[in-house]
Amino acid sequence: MSLDKRYDFVYFFDVKDGNPNGDPDAGNLPRLDTETGRGLVTDVCLKRKVRNYVGLAKGEKPPYEIYIKEKAVLNNQHERAYEALKIDLSGDAGKRKGGDKVEDARKWMCQNFYDIRTFGAVMSTGVNCGQVRGPAQLTFARSVEPVVASEHSITRMAVTTQKEAESQSGDNRTMGRKFTVPYGLYRCYGFISAPLAKQTGFSEDDLALFWESLHNMFEHDRSAARGLMSAQRLVIFEHSSLMGNAPAQELFDRVKADRADKQGLPARDFSDYAISLDGKALGAFKTVVHV
Repeated sequence: MSLDKRYDFVYFFDVKDGNPNGDPDAGNLPRLDTETGRGLVTDVCLKRKVRNYVGLAKGEKPPYEIYIKEKAVLNNQHERAYEALKIDLSGDAGKRKGGDKVEDARKWMCQNFYDIRTFGAVMSTGVNCGQVRGPAQLTFARSVEPVVASEHSITRMAVTTQKEAESQSGDNRTMGRKFTVPYGLYRCYGFISAPLAKQTGFSEDDLALFWESLHNMFEHDRSAARGLMSAQRLVIFEHSSLMGNAPAQELFDRVKADRADKQGLPARDFSDYAISLDGKALGAFKTVVHV
């Protein structure tokens, strides 16, 4: 069943002694807003974790296949759509890379790939499957307060090559560096468009799986680099109409993240913060507000 309501949401997650989203162009340092010192996590990073969770939970089976995944060859996925629809690409239609069958191929891709009907995709490369605007969108996550990137020297008691071993006379050590954020609470905003959901076939079941992913995705994304990352609070504003009943920013302003400890000490745990809605503390992970 397709959506008939708009949703806006605020999502809080935190990191302890880890790097939530390293920047490969900056030596994998945690991403920062250089003017304010607040930490950043990209929307692409968060979508990746949703994709990974859905892939694990649903076993990569239609209608929950994942389009953007590790080692995927996207043009091969486009060809699958035409093969499934029994459309011959060797003739005139093939010369036009899909011809008048592009819309049929686009629908097939939406039906089979969860992340396409959720986040959208540009599928006009190679064999043309069109473009999809996804109903679910996320902003960059930004830390509630400035964070500090700590640098650590690390030692590996092994070397990669025999030449390195000989140069160290058998000592066989490799030095490296690791960057972590001691603690950071991050706040992200999200939007679910009902009209776009109707176009892609994004359903109530898909939406429930999306909320489930936000709750559990960090539990299946552990690594030495990311430390302890946890989903903490999700505030969902459920509108009563297709187009919505209030501007998203007005709703987001009702959610506050304040320091519980007023002594000015650095935050090192989620308990150092108080998350509230309209002045009332939120204790459960998910809160649904009807607008």
